[in-house]
Amino acid sequence: MIAAPRLRRLTVDERRSLRTALPFIAPWIVGFIAFTLYPIFYSLYLSFTRYSGFGDATPVGFENYTHMASDPLFWQALGNTFYYTALAVPVGVVVAIALAMMMNQNVREVAFYRAAFYLPSILPLFALTFIFIVLLNPGFGLVDYVLELVGLPAVNWLGDAHWTKISIVLLAQLGAGGPALIFLASLRAVPSELYEAAKLEGAGPIRSFYKITLPLITPVILFDIIYGTILGIQIFTPAFVLTGGTSGGGAYTTGPENSLLFYVFYLYKTAFQYSDMGFASAMAWVLFVISVVLAAGIMRWSKGWVHYESG
Repeated sequence: MIAAPRLRRLTVDERRSLRTALPFIAPWIVGFIAFTLYPIFYSLYLSFTRYSGFGDATPVGFENYTHMASDPLFWQALGNTFYYTALAVPVGVVVAIALAMMMNQNVREVAFYRAAFYLPSILPLFALTFIFIVLLNPGFGLVDYVLELVGLPAVNWLGDAHWTKISIVLLAQLGAGGPALIFLASLRAVPSELYEAAKLEGAGPIRSFYKITLPLITPVILFDIIYGTILGIQIFTPAFVLTGGTSGGGAYTTGPENSLLFYVFYLYKTAFQYSDMGFASAMAWVLFVISVVLAAGIMRWSKGWVHYESG
């Protein structure tokens, strides 16, 4: 039988150090409890109530959760979000790796290229979305103009339900400069001796990439997939801006055929347009569970293809 470890008493110096440190860390502790921990548990309580944001909350048990099963907008919002995430994450990984490969070239202007690729990722998403509206405008947008120059038909990016989510996927790639810098660091960490040995064996650049580069940067790929998935299921700002936020009568638009009704967008509408804080809180907790399940699933899936140096 293993004895339980005994708690060690603090020494006089340790108690003095603790008393000195407490006033400095107390503001953070109070802020964490008041603005993070308390809202989390309060939202869990609200998810079992009917609450408009004013007055008292009325307990309703699991009514908010059972209502989701019969709410078609909930399922459409969930489907739109999964569709966008399933498309944006792999595209984002490929674009980031491609940018990192270009930024890893030994050319004189490489510092300028790195700054140019990274710059859009630090711009406000609101600003980038407004720029994208101009680029994708079917009447005078640059994208459709280029498509017509090469003989391809113009696309109604923002007015056709088949293209609206794809347009936001394209918008997301403007922020690929940030992940690209992380991939660049992983590329530069690959030992050059491996490439030299592969060259002696007759391997070309493509084979070297698939046999050396790609396996050694799989931990960073895993990080980017998890990070991109978390951002993807929380997509909100581009959809809100592209739909104009509000339309006549103050009703929130959701794009053609509700194609831009993403999960967090619907949660926002439920809480602040319909004043149903209870249902919105229940949606938030369902999203939390979905995030945990997806992260756990990705980690389990990664055991078959992620290679670590220690292994």
